[in-house]
Amino acid sequence: QVQLVESGGGSVQSGGSLRLSCAVSRNTYSTYCIGWFRQAPGKEREGVAAINSRGSTSYLDSDYSRFVISQDNPKNTVYLQINRLKPEDTAMYYCAAAPHYCSDSWYYPDEYHYWGQGTQVTVSS
Repeated sequence: QVQLVESGGGSVQSGGSLRLSCAVSRNTYSTYCIGWFRQAPGKEREGVAAINSRGSTSYLDSDYSRFVISQDNPKNTVYLQINRLKPEDTAMYYCAAAPHYCSDSWYYPDEYHYWGQGTQVTVSS
């Protein structure tokens, strides 16, 4: 079973940057989609960005320029760089995996079979 472990979260001031990591193990799928999601208290889980095994990327339309998703295949790690952090970025951030290319519905949590435990990002003003 695919396992995902997130890291890199923390407390930062508004305007700062963070790079989140998602270490993927036991991935036997040659075709996959890895997505980053976030969930703030009292809100639904929201897709932020996704990358597939071809390296194609997808981003949430709103404010996408602050997010950069990338992957290091030898390290089996997917990264999410978040720049110019805002207080509204405060949330638990999760990575998830699906055994197919990212679809047009990549931002729906139901598209994904495997989830990590999350890493907390807190942005103060």
